Amino acid sequence: MNTVHLCDCMEFMKSKESNVYDLIITSPPYNLGTTHHTGGKRFRAYNEYDDNLPEDEYQEWQIEILNECFRLLKPNGSMFYNHKNRIKNGVSTTPYQWLLKTNFLIKQELVWFNGSQNFDKIRFYPMTERVYWLSKYPETKLNNVINHHDLFDWTPEGTDKEHKRAFPEKMISDIIRCFPNAKTVFDPFSGSGTTRVVADKLGKDFEGCEIDKDYWAAQEKRYQEHAQQNDLFTPEVLFNKEVQGEL
Repeated sequence: MNTVHLCDCMEFMKSKESNVYDLIITSPPYNLGTTHHTGGKRFRAYNEYDDNLPEDEYQEWQIEILNECFRLLKPNGSMFYNHKNRIKNGVSTTPYQWLLKTNFLIKQELVWFNGSQNFDKIRFYPMTERVYWLSKYPETKLNNVINHHDLFDWTPEGTDKEHKRAFPEKMISDIIRCFPNAKTVFDPFSGSGTTRVVADKLGKDFEGCEIDKDYWAAQEKRYQEHAQQNDLFTPEVLFNKEVQGEL
């Protein structure tokens, strides 16, 4: 199992049995409008999805997504949900407005200082996002093998590539490493495929969804390049290179 399905994630999740994943790591569309901007760059965020829903409809959609993730998560599993406080029409909207309406318990809120380029002087510059650790039960624990506090400065990635809002690989690596017994990872909004690549590097089974054909093709290309690179360093290849005097 190491696949990103080209599909609507809700349709896919509803087709699955319950309690199948140890970890879910994702970042949904933020409902920021048809065009997004990073610094002075403006771009259309999605081809197959209009990121400009009425806010109440968007929040209902997120509740539905999260509750379906809750169903798919194993009893001792964890979900990490990346989102942010959004400012529209001069008012800040926090993800807690819908998170508290889901079936999940909120274990912890991580702050990601990503240095977003928003320098409007009418407010203090918003330069952080959030990663919410969610679980089914209060007893769920992680193993903080990275010895880190709840403020992270993962370097943003992806603003000059096919997918403009890519996870940092280190974010995914830090999270997965804190769950050494986790075997299966799911990302319903796979985007550029970072979760898939990192899960594979760490020896985890992965499944994901992506609705945008261009993003799906880009992440598939990225994964194949990653897999080919891995193939260059298998024990068999290294042995053959040594025999042939190439090492």
